[in-house]
Amino acid sequence: QVQLVESGGGSVQAGGSLRLSCTVSGLSGATAMAWFRTVPGEDREGVASIRFSIASTYYADSVKGRFAISRNNAKNTLYLQMNGLKPEDTAMYYCAATTRVLDGGPHLAQELYDNWGQGTQVTVSS
Repeated sequence: QVQLVESGGGSVQAGGSLRLSCTVSGLSGATAMAWFRTVPGEDREGVASIRFSIASTYYADSVKGRFAISRNNAKNTLYLQMNGLKPEDTAMYYCAATTRVLDGGPHLAQELYDNWGQGTQVTVSS
């Protein structure tokens, strides 16, 4: 059974940092992974993605320059380093993985991903 488990969320003040982790098990042949976030009543937003074959990363405009996505292949773990956090970053953050063949692009559409974690909450106070 495929399982993605997020960790590292919490409550921080504006300007602070958090590092989210997502451990993956039971999945072979992943081509890309991504982080998404959602606030109750709003659409899920793609935050950052990484394409495995060429190690390309992509970011939503709202987080460029502040967030960094990375992967430790040996540990089957995806990370999201979040710096300079703002109150508008408050959300439930989810990691996702896909085994689809991908072309170049941001890969930030949730329809591309079939495997999802349960989420970890990030709260940024002002």
